[in-house]
Amino acid sequence: MARQRMNWSAEPWSDAEPLECAMVVPETGDTATFTFRSPSGAWFDYQPGQFITLDLPVDPKKGAKGNIQRTYTISSSPSRPLSISITVKAQSTSQGTRWMLDHLKPGMQIRAFGPSGIFSFHRHPAQKYLFISAGSGITPMMSMTTWAWDSGEMPDITFVHAARRPSEIIFRERLEQFANRVPGLKLRFTVEEPDPFRAWPGYLGRLNQIMLGLMAPDYLDREVFCCGPEPFMQSVREMLVSIGYDMERYHQESFGAPVATEAEAPVIDDVAPVEGARAEIAFTASGVTARCDETDTVLAVAKASGLNIPSGCTFGLCGTCKVKKTEGEVHMVHNGGISDDDIAAGYILACCSRPLGRIAVEV
Repeated sequence: MARQRMNWSAEPWSDAEPLECAMVVPETGDTATFTFRSPSGAWFDYQPGQFITLDLPVDPKKGAKGNIQRTYTISSSPSRPLSISITVKAQSTSQGTRWMLDHLKPGMQIRAFGPSGIFSFHRHPAQKYLFISAGSGITPMMSMTTWAWDSGEMPDITFVHAARRPSEIIFRERLEQFANRVPGLKLRFTVEEPDPFRAWPGYLGRLNQIMLGLMAPDYLDREVFCCGPEPFMQSVREMLVSIGYDMERYHQESFGAPVATEAEAPVIDDVAPVEGARAEIAFTASGVTARCDETDTVLAVAKASGLNIPSGCTFGLCGTCKVKKTEGEVHMVHNGGISDDDIAAGYILACCSRPLGRIAVEV
């Protein structure tokens, strides 16, 4: 029996034409990949890492007034141009994604706009890349990694991904299949907790400086692309700044608010110690006040002032140097040696905290 030949067009798809859902593939518990094709057979032209906007009829009773528009990063690669895919994860407040998971089926057509976006390694060519993602922030990294695989050249990508559990690592099997064939793709996963009754040989805990140094010892030589929730990306930025990375080579995309043009890109204005800026630390229990630079640690200033703060590792892991801060703000990049509850209560780790202006600590 002869198979019917698809009538693919010589023209690329444009958003004047709707997309037809061709396939729905479950990925994890509340995550699925939706693959679309063009009804006319047009092919898809975009940069790996870009996003597309879908017009979703979440309330069909209201007609067009019941539609909402949502942007999703494309998880497929333009090296495979006959279809286009997005991978969506439902959050507690999701409307559009929830509608897709519950109602979007093969054969249905929806309007779409784009593709758009500036988050792509095509815009920042480099010899070596470091991809860092969390949760569904893995989608643009998957697109770029697939392109690198399909290019026929040996990639040099260290792929770092954080998830809650191993079973929630989206695309894990596909990435491992890639990595099994090309040694230039190095996968590094970390999870908050293992799955019950399943051994986990990877990293455990939140991504931190120590992990990053072990995962990518040559991070200074790599172009960094980061995607995930804003608190995750902020922690990555703080790690990179603290270890001397050139942030001109850092690029990010929030899966909550993809950026279409350079003009729309938000200004990253993280609070960090300024080289040469002066600060002051009041050690209230000892009655000592010391002037210092913002780049000095509380522990170093205490020792220079003849004060003793018990310490161990000196890089924010053991928690021995925890002290109470009663005034001011510090810049602290730790490696798990202090809990969120302690931080909320005003405690800091002296070894990795740097004063931003005047502070007071109970030492």
